[in-house]
Amino acid sequence: MDKQRYLQRTQDGLWLTEDEKENLKLSYRVRDVLFEEQSPFQHVMVLDSYDFGPMLVLDGVVQTTSVDGHIYNEMLAHMPLTLHPAPRRVLIIGGGDCGVAKEAAKYDVVETIDLVEIDEAVVRACRKHMPEVSGGEHPDPRIRHHYSDGVEFVKGRQGEYDVIIVDSSDPVGPAEQLFSSAFYRDLHAALDEGGLMVCQSQSPIFHRDVMLRTWERIGSLFPHVRMYTAVVPTYPGGLWSFTLGSKRPLPAPEEIRFDKEAFYVNENVLRASFALPAFLEKLIRERGGK
Repeated sequence: MDKQRYLQRTQDGLWLTEDEKENLKLSYRVRDVLFEEQSPFQHVMVLDSYDFGPMLVLDGVVQTTSVDGHIYNEMLAHMPLTLHPAPRRVLIIGGGDCGVAKEAAKYDVVETIDLVEIDEAVVRACRKHMPEVSGGEHPDPRIRHHYSDGVEFVKGRQGEYDVIIVDSSDPVGPAEQLFSSAFYRDLHAALDEGGLMVCQSQSPIFHRDVMLRTWERIGSLFPHVRMYTAVVPTYPGGLWSFTLGSKRPLPAPEEIRFDKEAFYVNENVLRASFALPAFLEKLIRERGGK
């Protein structure tokens, strides 16, 4: 199987080595391979790692883990759903680990959660082998799975959603379209007149060009744009960025209210995540930050 391309056995055990950049490799010691499948789209594994527990690995790259995946999923889900006054219709593009959908289901006001993931194998693997992230094999009935291309799914939709969350992998291969100007235009059209969107916008340290390009493209469409950050240990550099685009004015950070049960997020964390490091503030200001 293809796991031999990504896993190496040494005298001290089995290792996954992720090639992040030409000069950076990340290695994880692995207990066991819980799931492996070559889907029509990518190579999918769930590995039981020593320090991070079960982890989802796509084409040799770690996507989320059972130990720190909640940080990313909670920050991506709760920020837009807290800022929007009545998020009844939610669209999640990507997010096959189901973690963002699990968090969105904590809101009673939410009526429908459309989860658009191109690869059914990812959802199947995570629901069975990563219940801490996915919520298990019996999801909330408001979650509707659509196994299709998110770029195509959103085309032609007019004002159907209150909140759109883009939970994409790195902008390589098929996922590259999820960072394009055309895709953001379609997202803008698919939101109702008071809607907002959020996407992960990569590392401010290692992927600065992608982050700034995302900021500029969203800012060209939405009158209200904000960036916030969180530290996710398994992501390169730890520090990770998220970019919000909203058709309605956003409340000031100190006005944020949050009362859901979460492992990482609380009211103070949501408020403080808008306080950007000085270098990041400067970068955005130079790009015409709003």
